[in-house]
Amino acid sequence: MESYNALTLNEERLTLDKENLEELTGNIRGEIVTPGSDNYNDARTIYNAMIDKKPALIVKCSNVADVITSVNYARERDLLTAVRCGGHNGAGLALADDGLVIDLSEMNGIRVDADAKTVQVEGGCTWGEVDHATHPFGLAVPSGIISTTGVSGLTLGGGHGYLSRKYGLTVDNLLEADVVLADGRMVTASEDENEDLFWAIRGGGGNFGIVTSFLFQAHPVDTIYGGPIIWPIDQADEILRWYRDFIKDAPEDLYGWFGFHRVPTGSPLPEELHGKHGCVITWCYTGPMEEAEELFKPIRALGTPVLDMAGKMPYPALQSMFDEMFYPPGLQWYWKADFVKEISDQALNLHKAYGSDLPTERCTMHLYPINGAVHKVDENETAFRFRDVTWSRVIVGVDSDPANAERISHWAKEYWEALHPHSAGGGYVNFMMEEGQDRIEATYRGNYERLQTVKAKYDPDNLFRVNQNIEPKS
Repeated sequence: MESYNALTLNEERLTLDKENLEELTGNIRGEIVTPGSDNYNDARTIYNAMIDKKPALIVKCSNVADVITSVNYARERDLLTAVRCGGHNGAGLALADDGLVIDLSEMNGIRVDADAKTVQVEGGCTWGEVDHATHPFGLAVPSGIISTTGVSGLTLGGGHGYLSRKYGLTVDNLLEADVVLADGRMVTASEDENEDLFWAIRGGGGNFGIVTSFLFQAHPVDTIYGGPIIWPIDQADEILRWYRDFIKDAPEDLYGWFGFHRVPTGSPLPEELHGKHGCVITWCYTGPMEEAEELFKPIRALGTPVLDMAGKMPYPALQSMFDEMFYPPGLQWYWKADFVKEISDQALNLHKAYGSDLPTERCTMHLYPINGAVHKVDENETAFRFRDVTWSRVIVGVDSDPANAERISHWAKEYWEALHPHSAGGGYVNFMMEEGQDRIEATYRGNYERLQTVKAKYDPDNLFRVNQNIEPKS
């Protein structure tokens, strides 16, 4: 067996040789992947192709015992440790150069209790897998807008998407979680057990341990009325002005995110739209289907849409609509995020300027509404603090060509810097790159110090630091 150099938490070098690896090889039921393994490059590949990290060791866990063994191994050697679940992490924090990666992607068991309307989900699942399990029962859990997104990362950051205005954030529907702590213990976090930990994991990210299982409240969602309606870019001013006012008081059954897009060449959408700039609102209506057409009449009367795909469909069809058409794995990504309370006329003009000049076909800006049911939870009830804003905004430079990485990153940063003064401060942690401690603190506002206290209790040595890190309170 070859030897590999690993990095410790103190940035020292440790040689992982045959003797050092025996504890893992003898006690792991899953697969151990090293730089010498044939599948090493596959194992270190994540959704964002801009990330090219090279771990010293990857443990593909098959069960909770493997997770506990891996955590103990890492702690006893002070190894730099990352946790990978669905592999969607935009900033690449699912991996660590020369570190140990504890990979839960093989842990994807799901159990639906149709009577209780709950679903238990292992930490390696994607939301597409959850939708596949819950839909036959006419149920769904609030999640995001891309079905390939991992359950763990999205949930621990808060989780918002098509069902948020009706049923709240993903963390508002979390009933309990099994968590492997830095000391190797597994505990349950809920309203009745380890309440401080339960509070912290609902928005505080992966700072406090590795969640191996989630128990969610599901809701009756089956057929929805939704999909994108696209308008030409020269009508973006009219559409965005209407949208910013409409969504504030829209029925909670109706969700719609606004975005600037260019239709990708080669997509299944009409060829005459390929490469063209436009603005889109993608809808999800969960109310009575017999009322949908009437509800959408004034929406369809806006401007002159170039494409209207809104209609009845199974909820999972909407959830997976953009997986391959717009955002398959393997693209270059650079994210910038903010929370937004109001869109002033000045901000609207800035959006129009940048949104009308997308540098590549996949670059975009999205405004995700997080009002409605999200506002019914107190700002101190979960670690997710921004319960008084209207949107979670993300500006994303995206392209398939690595040669454009700098170009799309520059565009996203410049767009964000222009709009940031018009934001509420902070940003959704799942939409952030590695941007420094000030940005993390701004995201949690008055909850940050309490999170530091919980961190000090459950992970005092900051073993779980490869994330949007909350430093333990000293």
